[in-house]
Amino acid sequence: MKRTFRTSVAALALSSASAAFAADKVVVVTSFPNSMTGPIEAAFEAANPGIDLEILNKKTSAGVKYIQEISDANTADIFWASAPDAFEVLKGDGLLASVEINSDGIPEKIGAYPMNDPDGKYYGFAAAGYGIMWNERYLKAKKLEPAKNWAELKDAAYHGHVGMSAPSRSGTTHLTVETVLQGEGWDKGWAEWKWIGGNFSTVTERSFGVPDGVNTGNFGLGIVIDFFGFSSKASGFPVDFAYPEVTALVPANIAVVNNAPNEAAAKTFVEYLLTPAGQEVLLDPAIMRLPINPATYASAPEGFPNPFEDGSIGAAVKFDVAKSGARYNLVNSMFDVMITYRLDDLRAAVGAVQAAEAKHAGGDNAEAKALIAEARALIDANPIDEATSMDAEFAGIFTKKRKKATDTVGERQAEVEQRWDAMVVENYRKAKELADKAAAL
Repeated sequence: MKRTFRTSVAALALSSASAAFAADKVVVVTSFPNSMTGPIEAAFEAANPGIDLEILNKKTSAGVKYIQEISDANTADIFWASAPDAFEVLKGDGLLASVEINSDGIPEKIGAYPMNDPDGKYYGFAAAGYGIMWNERYLKAKKLEPAKNWAELKDAAYHGHVGMSAPSRSGTTHLTVETVLQGEGWDKGWAEWKWIGGNFSTVTERSFGVPDGVNTGNFGLGIVIDFFGFSSKASGFPVDFAYPEVTALVPANIAVVNNAPNEAAAKTFVEYLLTPAGQEVLLDPAIMRLPINPATYASAPEGFPNPFEDGSIGAAVKFDVAKSGARYNLVNSMFDVMITYRLDDLRAAVGAVQAAEAKHAGGDNAEAKALIAEARALIDANPIDEATSMDAEFAGIFTKKRKKATDTVGERQAEVEQRWDAMVVENYRKAKELADKAAAL
């Protein structure tokens, strides 16, 4: 009996321990790569040995969809990503919890942008800017200078040398696209993206495919979130990074999911990220994200940007997260229709214009210049104006993200996209024809 009693007590203790372990498991849905989540997970679990993080890595848009799909029987505790508009989507769906977080030492704003959601639905844990990274060896071999502003990437010298991911596949890329649309204006911003897109070598499947491509020299320049450039440089790759004048500086965010199975432990993780120890981990060479505690910059490596001292980062754009969230899927769809899925057509049209302009540079052939101007106007043309993009009923048509052009979407979305596609295909075809004619003169 004694032995049985001891066995039962041991079994009960083991069962209780297992239950406690399960109760302290925090499921984190995140778009961040393991190179970032790994060091943070290790540091957090060392500081909180009773809590185990389970990381579910998903692209931002896929992470949002996942939280939406499991909302009736939620199994996730944390949503963790860069793009604030993704959090606005989840907040609008009532899928984020209101939690009070201790954030001693964290300012209320980063630049002019609020650090946290005013309703306590999500919190900034790092700052994020968007820009251009380049491989110095690649550029030297190709006799190219680094491009440090968006307009420079339109130059014919960079044709075939630029990489980017699609905004429909990356929340951070969506923010970059939207930042240029807001900073330059709708029509000028889209023209900017199409002329840059005409110089693309590739549109990658994932956002971290861009720094990988630059690091390995598959292409020379990449459009990335800042920490991709900083961490690659810190890891020894021959790369560098610059913020264009038109860029946004916004918080990268974290939120506790509504009806989280382990809300208390999830809150502990959020608060850890805001402690001096948690902020210090952001300076790990594999991470290199901008801390939001100004005191942490005392430990930053030489040359590391400090947005609390350099007010120029993100100063040109007051990013409107509500506008971005309202037309999130619409903007992604437009980019894919005009650039991602018609990349060959766009490259051909842009390349033809570039060749014609090179032929007549400094010349006075009025007929050629008129043909080139007409070709440019065709490439610049947009299927809708900005007012239409902000029409809630119209924007609501775009409810599904495609992984590839052949994926099915809603009937109304498919109808609109087909109309857009017909327009851009014809415009790119005609633009190339006109530019070729100009080049022959």
